[in-house]
Amino acid sequence: MGSYLNPGNFSFRGSLRSKIYIDKSGLISKTNETLCTEQKYICVSRPRRFGKSMAANMLAAYYDRSESTEELFKNLSISKDDSYKENLNQYDVIKINMQEFLSMTDTIEEMLEMLKNYLVSDFEETYPTVRFRDKKNLIQVMKDVFSYTKCPFVILIDEWDCLFREYKQDNEAQKKYLDFLRAWLKDKDYVALAYMTGILPIKKYGSHSALNMFTEYSMTDPGDLAEYFGFTEQEVSKVCAKYEMSFEEAKTWYDGYQLIVHQKDRDEYHSMYSPKSVVEAMLRHKFGTYWNQTETYEALKLYIQMDMDGLKASVVRMLAGDSIPINIGTFSNDMTTFTSKDDILTLLVHLGYLTYNSINGTVSIPNKEVSQEYINAISTMDWYGVANLVEDSRKCYWCD
Repeated sequence: MGSYLNPGNFSFRGSLRSKIYIDKSGLISKTNETLCTEQKYICVSRPRRFGKSMAANMLAAYYDRSESTEELFKNLSISKDDSYKENLNQYDVIKINMQEFLSMTDTIEEMLEMLKNYLVSDFEETYPTVRFRDKKNLIQVMKDVFSYTKCPFVILIDEWDCLFREYKQDNEAQKKYLDFLRAWLKDKDYVALAYMTGILPIKKYGSHSALNMFTEYSMTDPGDLAEYFGFTEQEVSKVCAKYEMSFEEAKTWYDGYQLIVHQKDRDEYHSMYSPKSVVEAMLRHKFGTYWNQTETYEALKLYIQMDMDGLKASVVRMLAGDSIPINIGTFSNDMTTFTSKDDILTLLVHLGYLTYNSINGTVSIPNKEVSQEYINAISTMDWYGVANLVEDSRKCYWCD
């Protein structure tokens, strides 16, 4: 067991011990389907505090072959799946939080060098009998280990997009990072599964993804992973009953993220709730704004004050309960390249400040909690008369 190679299951055990734990282990059946196939590259993007890290910790605990974790999963839904036993504790796992490496370094070069050195150190410690051809070459080291063990890797990358949020204007740093990921992961036999999670989808250059081997699941297109993006309505209803809290009030405060799964014969609608908000409301026995406590309304203010192509008018309409048609196709999946109002609104979908309806191509403000952030932001801006207009509007029940 190393720090990054086969890191163990301590974090997932902590989740299971929590006062409120919602079983999302069904996600494992989805990743099991992709192991060692052309679909083994998965990128899941969703807002802050929507359970991204917990999902990565769960996958690490399940696949990590350094110790048995059957006791952790035997009572979870995945234990009933046909693929459960076949893949439990069968892989070498690499789990990385990119934010950790970014925070410890000053340049992209230092970050990638530290990442490679730390991983190689874990490989040397775990496999002392392997003859490494070039210890300075991470790719070759992993090829050597795979040749020795015949066991491919499950690679889990949390906060994969942090560099695009921290180095917003540094295109060269972004390119070096993407080049590293592509060289490390693409067309490599030693990869059984590459699972990345973050807030932003993969950066696009023109109409093409910079990492085109990945299948993407996002707030605009969650695919068949929609039910694992947050807490579902049924899950929230059960928690509310347990804690004797009003489910209807929970819906008003936290519902509104409508994720749509397009099936061959029908469309499935999933009402999604922010896990952070629901858990805090239950434990505190008080409904309020919890999801965005880690980031102030200033982040939202930065984007809506651009007022590109009538953005102000659109925000006012949405605060009054309207939905706004947008084109999400021009968004470059970064935080600086905006060619129209639609690009800004699409970013706000990925950040969790809007919800997107893929059936009619519209966005809206999802719930009372998020609407309060807009009101907070507008109250500090020079949008003359807008705050009063919002307050006077009776169409939006959040403002009642």
